[in-house]
Amino acid sequence: MKYSELCGIYSRLESTTKKLEKTEIIAKFLKGIKRERNRRDIIYLLQGNVFPESEAGVLGVSEQLTVKALALAGGLSKEEVVKKWKAGGDLGEVAEDIIAHRKKIAGGRELTVENIITNFRKLPGFEGKGTVEKKLSLITGLLSEATPEEAKYIVRTLLSDMRVGVKGGILRDAIFDSCFTNDEKTKEDKALLQRAYDLTIDFGLVFDYACEGVSKLKEVSLMPGKPIKVMLFPKADSIEDAFRIVGKPAAFEYKYDGFRVIISKNKENITIYTRRLEEVSRQFPDLVKYAKKYIKAETAIVDGEAIGYDPETKKYMPFQDISQRIKRIYNIEKIEKELPVELVLFDLIYIDGESLLEKPFIERRKRLERTVKTEKYRVSLAKQIITSDEKEVEKFYGEALETGEEGVMAKNLDSPYKPGARIGYAVKLKPEADEFDLVITKAEYGTGKRGGWLTSYSVSCLAGKGREGELLEVGKVSTGLKEKSELGLSFEEMTKLLKPLIEKEEGREVIVKPKIVAMVQYQNIQKSPTYSSGYALRFPRIKVIRPDKKVEDANTLKDIEREYEKHRR
Repeated sequence: MKYSELCGIYSRLESTTKKLEKTEIIAKFLKGIKRERNRRDIIYLLQGNVFPESEAGVLGVSEQLTVKALALAGGLSKEEVVKKWKAGGDLGEVAEDIIAHRKKIAGGRELTVENIITNFRKLPGFEGKGTVEKKLSLITGLLSEATPEEAKYIVRTLLSDMRVGVKGGILRDAIFDSCFTNDEKTKEDKALLQRAYDLTIDFGLVFDYACEGVSKLKEVSLMPGKPIKVMLFPKADSIEDAFRIVGKPAAFEYKYDGFRVIISKNKENITIYTRRLEEVSRQFPDLVKYAKKYIKAETAIVDGEAIGYDPETKKYMPFQDISQRIKRIYNIEKIEKELPVELVLFDLIYIDGESLLEKPFIERRKRLERTVKTEKYRVSLAKQIITSDEKEVEKFYGEALETGEEGVMAKNLDSPYKPGARIGYAVKLKPEADEFDLVITKAEYGTGKRGGWLTSYSVSCLAGKGREGELLEVGKVSTGLKEKSELGLSFEEMTKLLKPLIEKEEGREVIVKPKIVAMVQYQNIQKSPTYSSGYALRFPRIKVIRPDKKVEDANTLKDIEREYEKHRR
């Protein structure tokens, strides 16, 4: 398939913000590629990816390297490319403009999807001496052969910045519309598509199966070694509300202040994933060892939390103290000793070839207890009671808070495990905390002794249902960070995180790609015409960066509105 055909689809998708139009465009396109040999790869590229989401394939191409390649391909200096970039803010459009004005190379080949995917997949494999030169040569070669429109989307794909709005729900609905006739379409079949994706995290594979029909989709099952979306838990307002949602009797468990992990065991091969589907096996060799030793099964997939503790006092530590391990790639052994973790497990969803997704929670818990050997500060099971008594729950809840945990979970005893779903099979119950998980969308350079650092941040919530991906500002925050890194999250550390994400500069203010999620505490909420959400947080401060959360995990406008009403009462 010609790459120009795919770029034409990108362009049409970019020209509309309407979800139904995007779905229709993709569905029509997918009908035409059902017999393409590399139809999976086309799906990945549609998403702006080169690998399926379930694989940790990182291209390792920086904006600076892309600028160099554009300069070489277009016969310009790097300074000229950067000047164009600063003026427009989109390096993809800069590439389109540069390639449009270069001298046409005679005899250049016509790019295909196979050319693009094959070359892009070479990039992560370049290692050692000469790596940068090899990457530069490969990218420059593709740009030199590309049309202006192709260059635009080559650059955007390299930088994971497609701007065409292909979200998971749109792609799922497009696959549904392209693979099922109107007579065949049912809610159950669409749910089957979603289930297939939740179990594989691979829309390319889902499209493959959907092209072969419902029976093939039904064959999709859990696979040890592959990530799975975790089941999500809404919040209950009270113990009474928790019982209303999950029923009586219910299981109540401590809600630990750690980070969520899915551990997959396939004999001696252990893979560890965060709730964001990032593989962190390398960063947590201690968890790998514990899984091998304490999970008594050939193959298994377990759900749990990794909790940090002080190696000397054995006192459990809050999430922010151990979150730095998630991104660490150097000095692993050193930080393992300084910030050890305990694995607390609370669900078993696969064991020795058997999926437990549809088994009731009470059975999964019993199987977990039989499967896992426990040892303090290594592996333990979530502390649990089963009861219908509110007073017993109140006492248990109090004990959890007294030991430093976040609160408790309430779980329906008969519920299945629904990957990626946030439904009432389980709810979290914790004290009313005035905090939101928000996305940093702008920043401002400081002055004086804070000069050179980004020290003030605009934070945004998700618009919510029907406006997927849209972010609305709820205020600016400049407190909570430290000037010295040894005292906690510092302005320097935040600046290092945000600088590579800068899309546009306007004086001292910069607009950044919405990638960083921060937990923001506040005193109260007020209505405000200043911000696009219509609300403003009063006295906000950043508590911690949440590397375990994606933008789509941020709080929504509905959450802001609900808390505003509570504060008014």
